[in-house]
Amino acid sequence: MINVTQTFLPPILEFQALIQKAWYNKWLTNRGELVLQLEKQIADNLLTQFGIAMNNGTVPIQIALKLLGNGGEIITTPFSYVATTASIVWEKCTPVFVDIDPVYWSIDPDKIDVAITENTTCILATHVFGNPCDVEKIEAIAKRNNLTVIYDAAHCFGVDYYGQSIFNFGDISTCSFHATKIFHTGEGGMFFTKNENLFRDAYNAHNFGHNGPIDFHGVGINGKMSELNAAMGLAVFPYLNEIIQSRKEIVENYLSILDRKFQMISIRKNTKWNYSYFPIVFESEDLLIKAQNELNSHDIFPRRYFYPSLNTLNYVNHVSCPVSESISSRVLCLPLFVGLEQNKIEQISKIVNQYS
Repeated sequence: MINVTQTFLPPILEFQALIQKAWYNKWLTNRGELVLQLEKQIADNLLTQFGIAMNNGTVPIQIALKLLGNGGEIITTPFSYVATTASIVWEKCTPVFVDIDPVYWSIDPDKIDVAITENTTCILATHVFGNPCDVEKIEAIAKRNNLTVIYDAAHCFGVDYYGQSIFNFGDISTCSFHATKIFHTGEGGMFFTKNENLFRDAYNAHNFGHNGPIDFHGVGINGKMSELNAAMGLAVFPYLNEIIQSRKEIVENYLSILDRKFQMISIRKNTKWNYSYFPIVFESEDLLIKAQNELNSHDIFPRRYFYPSLNTLNYVNHVSCPVSESISSRVLCLPLFVGLEQNKIEQISKIVNQYS
């Protein structure tokens, strides 16, 4: 069976050696040695300023909205994983959907201004499939309207934009370290910011509000990463370049075989991409479904990332986002993971090409 992805697992002895440290320390959570080591390794490698490892990729978004959303209207994208919108609603804010760019598939900044009202507090945009948003335009809009910017960068580990980590853009960026991601800790995520005050507030918020054993600084939740998850991240980290290179080669193989009639994602200029997903867009949803069924009959299971368009969810106010709704109904992510064999890439491509 070939799934859309397969978790990269480091050599088990390397993972066990790290786990042994936690056993020796008898310290499994509450920001132990391995969590601190992972945070430092990420910061040193990505040249980010302030980062906090957390227990999944959604909690950093929720904390970011708790800090910056203020219960207001959040301008956001309809083309993302459901956690982006669910976090807004969960934090008692109101999602205001702006349609996406038809080429890059991220929020269309030229449509943001008309969506801003006196109740708007924040822009929450997703770097879809690791493809950067138009951060320059979004920053200009935010400054002009006194708004803050959160980037859902769940897919972005290893992505550079204009020579620096994509996590350095916006007031806050968040990332997922879920097992399906390029870099993972089994389950986990991270909160990034350049603002020391936001860092301190987020640090307290992810630790029940604790700032020391008996001091409390505001309301908080348990967003801490465990030592066991950090051990997995530390074991995976040395293989990051190898992982990205392998995925790059698979994407290039797909591109050499697939019919050029399929619309592919266009990566924004000045981006060092991480090959996090390989989405293609069919001419119609009917053709997508036929291709998906045929692939499934051969035990091949791609995924419809991201479907449905989030503006159509039953717990939000439905507004028309025709570009997102169209692409969402026709996009399919093909299998992409380290170890995907050439003959399987050819088989998948051959099947898909029948429906171009």
